[in-house]
Amino acid sequence: MSAVSEPQIFPEDWNTALVLVAHPDDPEYGMAAAVARWTAQGKAVAYGLATSGEAGIEGMSPTTAGPVREEEQRRSAAVVGVDDVRFWGFPDSNVRNTPELRAAIAASISEHAPDLVFTIWGGAEWAPGAPNQSDHMEFTAAVAEAARAAGVTAYQSSPEPTLVVDVTGYTERAVESLAEHRQYLSVLDPSTPVIEQAREQVKWACLPRGEFAHAVGFSALP
Repeated sequence: MSAVSEPQIFPEDWNTALVLVAHPDDPEYGMAAAVARWTAQGKAVAYGLATSGEAGIEGMSPTTAGPVREEEQRRSAAVVGVDDVRFWGFPDSNVRNTPELRAAIAASISEHAPDLVFTIWGGAEWAPGAPNQSDHMEFTAAVAEAARAAGVTAYQSSPEPTLVVDVTGYTERAVESLAEHRQYLSVLDPSTPVIEQAREQVKWACLPRGEFAHAVGFSALP
């Protein structure tokens, strides 16, 4: 059996990035600390979201929840230095890797002309016994196809990383960013204060890796 190689340090010889995800809060569960580091370096990062997450707040109608979640995402992005946040209007909980979705991704890539594209993990499981959502898997597959066609390098946040970003010193910004999804998180787990939920999720996303006290992992999209 061959040894598993240690993740390498993510290169930072680039200036612009486009983060593409399926729902509001998707960037905050893995990438926000890295985004905070990059924008602090002067890199420009923009967000594109397939849906408004309108199906994500139990007990709230989609027509009410969609605008709420959009505003929470804008505030969340601002915490980590992102002020360009676009929503494409695809249906929450019914994201599919369709020509229409790939066209929307391609249009976003064409408009922003990023050096790199980042998206959410598209594997079947986050960990053994922790299945991923269909929306995530379908969306990431669409990003892979559209990015490849556009000739831009794309990465997914990954529980099995080949590359890591040192986010030591940026985890609290990530906590604050996730905590901006106040209504979503307060309904998701009413018994746990929002800030505590955010801190626990960021702790899981920003694990110690090698020499780094906190790191976010990525792998190249196939």
